[in-house]
Order: sequence, then C-alpha cells, then structure tokens
Amino acid sequence: MKHCKTTSYVMERIIECVPNFSEGRDKNVVNSIAHAISSVGGSDIKMLGVESGKAANRTVITFAGRPEDVVRAAFEGVRRASELIDMRKMHGEHPRIGATDVLPLVPIRGVSLEECVSMARHLAGDIFARLGIPCYCYEAAAFTESRRRLENCRRGEYESLPQRIADPERRPDFSSLAFDEVAARCGATIVGARKVLVAVNFNLDTTSVEIASRIAGRVRESGHIVRNPDGTNSRIPGLLPGCKAIGWYIEEYGFAQVSMNITDTDKTSLYRAFSTVCNQAAQEGVKVTGTEIIGLVPEQCILDAGLHVLSAQTSDGRNSFLSANQSSVNQLINAAIQGLGLSTIRTFIPEEKIIEYKLK
Repeated sequence: MKHCKTTSYVMERIIECVPNFSEGRDKNVVNSIAHAISSVGGSDIKMLGVESGKAANRTVITFAGRPEDVVRAAFEGVRRASELIDMRKMHGEHPRIGATDVLPLVPIRGVSLEECVSMARHLAGDIFARLGIPCYCYEAAAFTESRRRLENCRRGEYESLPQRIADPERRPDFSSLAFDEVAARCGATIVGARKVLVAVNFNLDTTSVEIASRIAGRVRESGHIVRNPDGTNSRIPGLLPGCKAIGWYIEEYGFAQVSMNITDTDKTSLYRAFSTVCNQAAQEGVKVTGTEIIGLVPEQCILDAGLHVLSAQTSDGRNSFLSANQSSVNQLINAAIQGLGLSTIRTFIPEEKIIEYKLK
C-alpha cells in the first residue's frame, strides 16, 4: 500500500468539527445527519469520516473546512439530529446527554484556539436561540472552570437533565428555566473548543466490565476511589495525564474494552497509553489484543508509536533507535499498525484514518 506523505492543505484557514450523535444503529438517521452537514449551500465542507457503533448507539462525524462553513454545517447537523432522534427512546453503552451529545471545534490551520472559543460560544447560543436546545460550553470554551471537563457537564446523563435545568448552579449555560418539550426530546448539547483529541479503545481478551473498569480507573488522570481502613475514601491519581477512560463491554465484538480519550498528546502519547494499559491488563491476568482508533488521528501519533515499536524489537536500544529513526514513514506506520493491533477490528487505512492525509 502506498501511503501519502504530504501534509499540505487546500484551504488556508481550517477548523475541524467532531460532533457525536446519539444514534448508531439506524443508518437512515445517520445518513440524513451526514447529508445535512455536507450539503450546506455555498460551503467547502470536507467530510473526513462517519463512524457508528451499535452497542454504544453513537455516531462520530468528522468534517473540516473554513471556520464559517464548519459552524453553519455543525448547526445544520444539530438541527437534523433534533428532528430525528428522540432521547426518551435512546439507550446505549456510551454516556450521553443529548441527541447531539458533544460538539467540539478544533483549530487545524491558521485559526487560534481562542478564535474557536468565540465560535463555540456563539454556536451554543445560536443552537439555543433558534432550536431551543439547552447547551453547555466545555473545555476551552467553558465559562467556569468546573465545566471545562466534559464529564462534569454530562454527569447524570440525559436522565438527570430535569433536575439540572431546575438548579441554577447546574443549569446549562444556555437554557430555559424549565425542562420543556424540546429538552425532553433533544436533551442538551455540549459545545466546546479544544485541541486535537485521540479517541481510542483498547481490546481486552475478557468479557468482564469490572476488569476493564478497574484498568480504566488506574490509568485515567482522575484516578479512582479507594476505601481506607477507617471507612473514609481517598482518590488515587491515575497513571496517564491528559487522559480520560472508562471500561465497557461491546456486545457486537464479544469482548470488553478500555475506552479512552487522550486529550493532550504532548502529555501522553498513543504508544504510552497502549503500553500502560497493557501493563495494567497483565496485572489483571488479561491481555490487550488490539487497538481501535475512533475518528482520525494525527500523523505524529502513529509515527511515534511506530518508532517505539521498532525500538522495542531489538535488544540493543541504541542501535534500534538509530534504525527506527532512519526508517521510512511507511515503515513506521506499518510498525504501529502491527505493534498496536490497529487492524484487529477493521483494517486501518492510513489515507482514511490519519488527519493530515484526509485533508490533503
């Protein structure tokens, strides 16, 4: 397979949007939402990926383009989802609070994070003003520090929304004062601005959610709670900074996974996350059998992983480091695919999964 090496872009100013919709089973609904996004009139939207999970009952759509086009397309995606998804009937393995559950804007080229913050806040206000859907702002777009973390905004999920809206301290940033018909049908949407995120699931050779959850608790930055001899609780910090993780069982695959978001790849690389989960899995008597990348991944994450894989394949650390550094881009990519098991569930095609190649 010939791998593209270019990292040039057609558009001068570009942002990415990665909305997560609470529907992963009905292809007609998913296709309709994707069409609403891609067909925004007069825009130059580039659809980068549509990935659905049946057990999670969730679809991640990735698209990019000029900032003004992306914001308009995002709004149309939210509008279509609000017409087709009824949260009163929606259930799945993945945490969720709304039909359009989370909607981040990501600066890619020629746009600052601060500009994305302004766009995200304006978009959240527009969604509420025009569609009546309550909105939280998270990550860099958060109005308060406590709402920077996605899990804080989504705590209690959709079922807690009536109480959250009624509570001035927990009410969405843009919201009516009552849990009305729109909120009942559509839930809330969490809109934000963030850096590039790597969403990854590590496959385990077990069906045990308990084992997957224990591993997730030990590796995620927020850590896990332990009971002290005196009956009090203490929080033990996790091993991986800039990472969030949960454990779950995916029926369609027949095994459990540690599902992780790497929110800062400068703090935790993809390979470090993989090797740490492998080590923790071994302590539980299980193995990591493969890695599933959700959405797109930056090229450097894959090259870095390939470098570590090649370096680990020889006992002479110095010689292996030199050999890996002198390897071609294709060799590093192939090493990452093999070493991390990126094609275990479905074939990892670099041209389809690496963001720089999709945007060429």
